[in-house]
Amino acid sequence: MTARQTFFQKSFKVLHGSGLSRLLAPFTQGCGAIFMMHHVRADQERSFRPNQHLEITPEFLRECVDRIRRNGYEILAMDEAVDLLKSGYGRKRYAVLTFDDGYRDNLEVAYPVLKELGAPFTIYVATGLIDRQSDLWWIALEHMIAANDELVLSEDGSGTGISCRTLQEKNACYHQLTQWLTHEVGELEQRQIIQRLAERYDFDLAALVDRLMMTWDDLRQLASEPLVTLGAHTHGHHALARLSEEDARKDIMTGVYRMQAELGRKPKHFAYPYGNQVAVSERDARLLADIGFNSAVTTFPGVLKSVNARSPMLLPRVSLNGRFQDAYVIDQYLTGAPFALYRAACWARGGFGLRTGVSRLFPSTR
Repeated sequence: MTARQTFFQKSFKVLHGSGLSRLLAPFTQGCGAIFMMHHVRADQERSFRPNQHLEITPEFLRECVDRIRRNGYEILAMDEAVDLLKSGYGRKRYAVLTFDDGYRDNLEVAYPVLKELGAPFTIYVATGLIDRQSDLWWIALEHMIAANDELVLSEDGSGTGISCRTLQEKNACYHQLTQWLTHEVGELEQRQIIQRLAERYDFDLAALVDRLMMTWDDLRQLASEPLVTLGAHTHGHHALARLSEEDARKDIMTGVYRMQAELGRKPKHFAYPYGNQVAVSERDARLLADIGFNSAVTTFPGVLKSVNARSPMLLPRVSLNGRFQDAYVIDQYLTGAPFALYRAACWARGGFGLRTGVSRLFPSTR
């Protein structure tokens, strides 16, 4: 569990048990929330689950919809929610349900639940995964660590590897490698490293994508449903901020062209792959605005407030985390209080803004 996940886990308990979130809600609640999901499927009974945060059960999804509505929120399509955000209309509170990447279980498991409940939702499609031209590298890495006692990273397979014999070692190995792959090496090299590992440890990357991802026929079926909005998620599922401007534009536009060609319409809404501070930049927001998107969502944690209307290409989301599948957590999310506490903690950890002020006086020469 990451430091951020641990923080939220503890804050949920404190806020729920003390009732503090109800006192803070008038100041922290905002006008709406965009919920983020990936997989919806039966609980996976495995001890090593580094991607557990990306999985929720259909029962929890149903409970989330019920809880959102019982809190007085209307579940809206992305088009309507963005219009309301920009217009600042009334006191109506609303929620949007979103899914990233285009997993097959979104169609086979999530869609029947949401159709029965009459809840609209958006799927952001990474077209390279649908075309079987990209890899689910983070899931492939999980499987390779699970199946082996050591991973050797050198190109020729020589030298000392990273031990992953025990559960503790496997979790440490996964954390170490994902940090390295998403922060230290470039996006192209990241994929090359995963492909070399897959060859060395006899792991079928293509079969994994085939098993987990939808096809264009699946997406055409969903595109015909009035409850469903299909948004863009690039072609190669790259962290845009780690690409050159030319490569970032190309990855975005390839995804747009593929969706137009296969589905007959241009997507109006976008989700940044990974969506965190490393993967998103102001440059990318300007690119998306220039291309003509109506909105773009990040994974920056938070609820929607009127101020977000000024930056519709950098909207925050609420992650429905598979580690926190308790109904009361939804109530806490909707108050906005956990996010306010998180921002306050980050501000305090950063020296209450003093470090930023000092750095302006003494700019870095690096």
